[in-house]
Amino acid sequence: MVVPNGWAVKPLLECCDLLQGLTYSPSNIQSYGLLVLRSSNIQDGKLVLDDCVYVNCSIDEIKYVKPNDILICVRNGSSALIGKSCVIDRPYNATFGAFMSVLRGDTTGYLAHMFASDVVQQQIRNRSSATINQITKRDFEDIKIPIPFDEEEQRAIAAALSDADAYITALEKLITKKRAVKQGAMQELLTGKRRLPGFKGEWIEKKIHEIGDTSSGGTPSRSVPTYFNGNIPWVTTSELNDNYIRSTAEKITSEALNNSSAKLFPKGTVLMAMYGATIGKLGILDVDATTNQACCALFFNKDIDSVFMYFLLLYHRTEIIELGSGAGQPNISQMIIRNLTFTIPPTLAEQTAIAAVLSDMDAEIDALTAKLEKARRIKQGMMSELLTGRIRLVEGDVDNGEN
Repeated sequence: MVVPNGWAVKPLLECCDLLQGLTYSPSNIQSYGLLVLRSSNIQDGKLVLDDCVYVNCSIDEIKYVKPNDILICVRNGSSALIGKSCVIDRPYNATFGAFMSVLRGDTTGYLAHMFASDVVQQQIRNRSSATINQITKRDFEDIKIPIPFDEEEQRAIAAALSDADAYITALEKLITKKRAVKQGAMQELLTGKRRLPGFKGEWIEKKIHEIGDTSSGGTPSRSVPTYFNGNIPWVTTSELNDNYIRSTAEKITSEALNNSSAKLFPKGTVLMAMYGATIGKLGILDVDATTNQACCALFFNKDIDSVFMYFLLLYHRTEIIELGSGAGQPNISQMIIRNLTFTIPPTLAEQTAIAAVLSDMDAEIDALTAKLEKARRIKQGMMSELLTGRIRLVEGDVDNGEN
């Protein structure tokens, strides 16, 4: 590991102390008392107190978590959770469980960002046991980190990364708020509880087969090489994510279309996953495309707005999935979909107006989501550069550790 002048490569535990978690028995658990932090309390690098366990135990003062402690999952049934961490942001009447550890002594905030970085996480992945998902004390002792001698440089790096985290958190909260606003708008606009200006008249009850039709696709034989790698989009249910479908992972040929159960559906067709892990997920074709047999294609009469129907199906998804629940794998058959009954606006104009309002909300959420993804990529790049010293934030002479 090469580091710049003014930096060193040190064992992690030369920079902080490692504390082991509390072992307790089921008889110690109660509905109040001392909070025990566990792996479920770490979500996306943040401390979350949605799933709490309390115990009635006496513990040493050192076992209470303190502000700036780095809380780490060190043992778990899932290897993906090993090494996930968060910073204790304020005082709590809390300790941490036996499958957790704490790093204490991060006076600059640098170590918390370093521990979450690929520099440390890769070392954890390389050393964690193949048979038991855990990080041992010996593993911690072997972790090496690059670190500036100058604490001011450490603080500058930590501050820059914390600012990036704050921006990401703000975007996440804004997206959550926008989604809640959209859900409220759907509840009002898709039920007729609130009418848009200029529209009146009673809504009408219709079954899907009365206002449109359904179909499904097929999978061309993979034993025929000339059926795939063509130019006709072929949608699978894994690509349905309540979104517009503009491109697909696979494309089929005209030969495949002509010699299989695959069908070409027009732009504007609404798709619904009928079974599998994505059951109930929706999409709208933004291009002419084929689908596999797990997709139900819905197309509507000229006096019905397909985007409005997409939002209506989305709003009622939970009830629709329940209709397909029975013995074995849940399955929303075409028969179930064709007989779905909805109350809809009497005019195409009102349907289109409602769809436009909700589409505008989706566009805003999509734009914010794209901004969030970009911010996360930038943060990852910052970590890679700042935590290795490739980019320096402190100019001029720095302590080389010899003064």
